[in-house]
Amino acid sequence: MRFWLSLFAALAVWSCGPSNGDGAVAVAVIGASDSLFQQGVRLSPAAQHVRAATHEGMVALDPAGQVVPALAERWIVTEDGMSYIFRLRDSNWPDGAEITAPDVRDRLREAIARLKGTSLGLDLGKVRDVRAMTGRVIEVRLTSPMPDFLRLLAQPELGFVKSGSGAGPMAMSRVDDGAIARLSALPPETRGLPAREDWEEVARPVSVRAVSARAAVAAFSRGEVDLVLGGTLIDFPLAEASPLSRGTVQVDPAIGLLGLAVRHEEGLLADPARREALSMALDRGALIQTFGIGGWQASDWIVPPSVFPAPPYPDDRWNGASLDDRRQTAATRVRAWTAASGEEAVVRVALPSGAGSDLLLRELAKAWAPIGVSAVRAAPGERADLELRDTLARYTSPRWYLNQFNCNLRTSLCSREADALVRQSLTERDATARMLLLVDAHAALTKREAFIPLGAPVRWSLVRGSIRNYIANPWGLHPLFPLSQPTT
Repeated sequence: MRFWLSLFAALAVWSCGPSNGDGAVAVAVIGASDSLFQQGVRLSPAAQHVRAATHEGMVALDPAGQVVPALAERWIVTEDGMSYIFRLRDSNWPDGAEITAPDVRDRLREAIARLKGTSLGLDLGKVRDVRAMTGRVIEVRLTSPMPDFLRLLAQPELGFVKSGSGAGPMAMSRVDDGAIARLSALPPETRGLPAREDWEEVARPVSVRAVSARAAVAAFSRGEVDLVLGGTLIDFPLAEASPLSRGTVQVDPAIGLLGLAVRHEEGLLADPARREALSMALDRGALIQTFGIGGWQASDWIVPPSVFPAPPYPDDRWNGASLDDRRQTAATRVRAWTAASGEEAVVRVALPSGAGSDLLLRELAKAWAPIGVSAVRAAPGERADLELRDTLARYTSPRWYLNQFNCNLRTSLCSREADALVRQSLTERDATARMLLLVDAHAALTKREAFIPLGAPVRWSLVRGSIRNYIANPWGLHPLFPLSQPTT
């Protein structure tokens, strides 16, 4: 293994032009330059991509976002859906030690423990026990069925670390003064697969750097990178303005949260009815139309009704009321507050820097002006009333959405009642009863008006024609290892 790592480091040279199907695949992930090598349990998109390539967990995601084997070569789920039994592949850790069930059990327990206090830790709340059954068999027991459990296990944060290293499928070296990650596919036999003599000829290295959206788009336009990942609504105008954008912009069918989290329960926003007024005044379709994104899914609700097995409420939260009627109701609430308080109705919105933020603030201001509310941008470090929340879902259950507002996370207004109902759902084995608990939890959270939903998050990439094994997917994660492999 040390031989291969030394070889990869010696070959590490950043590609200065498009690969055209040969040489290293040059990837730019939008983010701060130091985010690529971020450690810990709250990883940036850039760090998630690198972690997934170098630290496998039990399972992984393929380019389409489907669960595929990783350290576990196969698995079964018991009939009651409460036990997942994995058979580990026959391979070694980077230090040469054999990968065994007791070792993997300990690594998984440690990973789950590290995630306590995060939303992902809440998502793992159904894990009751992890045990080694034999030398290569692991069992994970749940408190109640979770159909999306495998997808949760595939998250980059659950990639295993032993002695500071992961078990592939790629080895990493840092080049260009440490700013670039050079990733090379490990030989098949190190991944429990049959040896292949020509693997070095067919496996392309992948060079990854994290840069600003403007720098990433410019590098793509100059032909210096083959793939740009991690684009959001905030920087989407840059992609559309790129001279090479036609046919190269790929928008993921992403699911998750995009909206405004209420930071403080004071002043204009002290009353849930006035917080609702801001939400009901929005024309969500018109708000996003200015970005020119086709197929975007708006939502009036925190949990879109389509996420439930049977939609428990209509798509339209306000029972078909026209926009004019909704704004009239909202304006009445705002006027009553301004008359009683003698203050102007102003909301300060915290937004990241970017051309998309300018467009979004402009559209919010246009929507709220008719109800007598002014929207201004909160300066860096200034106390904000609302803050943009833009988060990709990790799995499709309503529980994921509800966990984002758990009171223990202290990120926005929350509902203790909703949290209690979600906790109760963790041990409810009947699927119908479990969903009803989550419906009630959503109702409690909606009553608090803790969030002004806009719709689905936006994730986009720039993809050169020479790139293979790239597929737009709902999770916004595009594994780097398949980029190195021949098209199958």
